[in-house]
Amino acid sequence: MKEVVLNDLIDQQKLGAYQKFILIVCLLLMIMDGYDIQAMAYAAPMVIDAWNVEKAMLGVVFSASLFGLFLGSLLLSSLSDRIGRRPILLFSTFAFSILMLATPHVQNIEQLAVIRFITGIFLGGIMPNAMAYSAEIVPQKYRILTMMIVSCGYTVGAMLGGGISALLIPIGGWPAIFYFGGIIPLILFVIMWLKMPESLQFMGANGKSDHKVVHWLQRFYPALNLANNTKVIINADVESKKSPLDLFRNKRAFFTSSIWIISILNMISLYFLANWLPTLAKESGLTLNQALLIGSTLQLGGTLGSIWMGLKISKLGFYKVLVPVFIVAVASVALIGYAVDHLALLFVVVFIAGFAIVGGQPAINALSANFYPSSLRTTGVGWSIGIARLGSVVGPLFGGYLSQSIHISNLFVIAAIPSLLVIGMLMVQKKYK
Repeated sequence: MKEVVLNDLIDQQKLGAYQKFILIVCLLLMIMDGYDIQAMAYAAPMVIDAWNVEKAMLGVVFSASLFGLFLGSLLLSSLSDRIGRRPILLFSTFAFSILMLATPHVQNIEQLAVIRFITGIFLGGIMPNAMAYSAEIVPQKYRILTMMIVSCGYTVGAMLGGGISALLIPIGGWPAIFYFGGIIPLILFVIMWLKMPESLQFMGANGKSDHKVVHWLQRFYPALNLANNTKVIINADVESKKSPLDLFRNKRAFFTSSIWIISILNMISLYFLANWLPTLAKESGLTLNQALLIGSTLQLGGTLGSIWMGLKISKLGFYKVLVPVFIVAVASVALIGYAVDHLALLFVVVFIAGFAIVGGQPAINALSANFYPSSLRTTGVGWSIGIARLGSVVGPLFGGYLSQSIHISNLFVIAAIPSLLVIGMLMVQKKYK
């Protein structure tokens, strides 16, 4: 009977067509994850007008969704280690699709906050599991790049949301934004149900039948001609069950604490900008379509920024790229409030802010993934993303309350402070990690 070591076998192969298909599905899922999280930001100006609600109340709706994301990231990523990546991805996708379709039927701001909170829980199960699943089906040399690209899908979805919303609103008003965000994931759910296997590492490490693992290896690598009775061996570090407490053991406590703080700070800036830019831009005199395109410009900058950083980090290292990037972030965010009366300049400054802040988050996730050993990588990245959601809850509330009493120019100067603190944390982390 032939024996193969699963991780070694995957690391020795090129990416097969079926693996690329699965990665594309994961990327599309992340795109819809980003779209659906940002859907409320694009609907916000019309909801304010239609329901005559205060901005501070809408800030509560934003944060309710993001608090759901925080809980979902922690709970569903941990649950996937027990029951598998596939069922969590399937259940989460189906649930948030139905909730998105139900959102236009709520009657008041309180119901909107509740349904966005529950939707956020299931959306929170997408990113950690899609990133972990993607990393587990590619060779080691592609793992970090794959995680950055899949993570970038979230930014692409948020970016496309502005343009899609601008097309849909004349047809069906703000509800059309949510109907689109529910229908497309349902299509992905059917494709995943029919075509996506469980993670091979999970099947092997949890005592699943070897013939199931071999079956999918044959689909991934038809040229290998593996016999049906091939014995599959799982690497020892994959078999061991890891606790989140292991992130603080063996001299990892400082890095874990500091990467969580960095992620929280960046998420405060990211979600303040992502949620409030369209509304604040409209209040400053821009048309609705211009305000929506400002939101998309932020995400376009983030998409291009994450790609550029991925290429530069592989040559220069994380800190030589991230420190200058966040210096640019401080300057660009502080300038947004002063650029609102100059449309072309506003788009340029928002693009640069997105390039640095939105594009910086996948790089921060990759920094986390690069630090932890393979046996802790999923746990490390999943908890870093989950804890970072605390910042995503604070950001919209911060914007909602401060925008009531502070002039827009001063508001964005204050909004630049988290990026300034990120610079300090990165420099300390580089010295002492």
